[in-house]
Amino acid sequence: MHTIRRILLFFAIVLAVPVSAQAEGLIADQSFGKANNEIVVTFAAAVDRAVVEDPANYLVYEEPDPDIKLELVTVVLSDDQKTATLTFAEPLNVRVGHVVSIDRLVESGGATTFKVVQPYLGYLLSILISALLINNFVFTKYLGLCVFFGTSKRKDTAKGMGLTFTMVIVVSAIMSWFFYQFILKPFDLNFLQIVIFIGLVSLTVQAVDTVLRKVNPALFNAFGVYLVLVIANFVIIAVPLILADNEYNFFESLMLSLGAGGGFLLALYLMSSVRERMELANIPQTFKGVPIAFIVAGQFALAFLGFSGLSLF
Repeated sequence: MHTIRRILLFFAIVLAVPVSAQAEGLIADQSFGKANNEIVVTFAAAVDRAVVEDPANYLVYEEPDPDIKLELVTVVLSDDQKTATLTFAEPLNVRVGHVVSIDRLVESGGATTFKVVQPYLGYLLSILISALLINNFVFTKYLGLCVFFGTSKRKDTAKGMGLTFTMVIVVSAIMSWFFYQFILKPFDLNFLQIVIFIGLVSLTVQAVDTVLRKVNPALFNAFGVYLVLVIANFVIIAVPLILADNEYNFFESLMLSLGAGGGFLLALYLMSSVRERMELANIPQTFKGVPIAFIVAGQFALAFLGFSGLSLF
């Protein structure tokens, strides 16, 4: 039995070496495309269009699941025959590596195999930017509007609430991640997610309430009841639920919480800057106060739609 295993291992190594060498020589670059269902492959030299554009020559799968073949719809080769864009039927999970094998790409007829992996730092930054701009929880998901409209009348109050909110959401998200990974998941207590997460948020808000009351009473009085309402803010509850649903690790959870908090701070500051200017503007009496605030918030939401589809990495 051991002899057979050694023979099979020997042949596997012998067969793998030429494939790796071929991939290193033929593939100049590979990455996920701008669309969420694309892979872009750059070849070192011009390749045969008929071979490259035939989806039947491809075998693509996620590295953790080699038995599940991804459905490749089309392959488009550039005019210089050096760049191929692979389009799949379903969105790709860029969090994991994808193995791509191309048959008949070399004269010998063997398969050229390589792996497509997104740079992890770029992935972390994409989570941060997505929560900050692309999927801003206030202007695109319309969460946390009670605190948003209540504390965006003055820039000083808005900045204070934004920084406090960011601190609360980061601390509560980290605690929620630890509870989820080391208590809820191992003991199959996922049905208690919302209860546990709300409790952790309440604990964090109570700690911030106590500290602000002693350190900065003026800012504490300016927040008023809205500091307590942070507990019921849907943004601060949505972040732990998202990180649990997506199985984010510690650093990914940290980026998500920083992006959500920074996005809320950005929304508050933008809104407060406009509302201070509106106090000096000639606004019809019926639109003063909350009505004009809703109109401005809607305009900001339309503006943030311009970030839809943004992809930096």
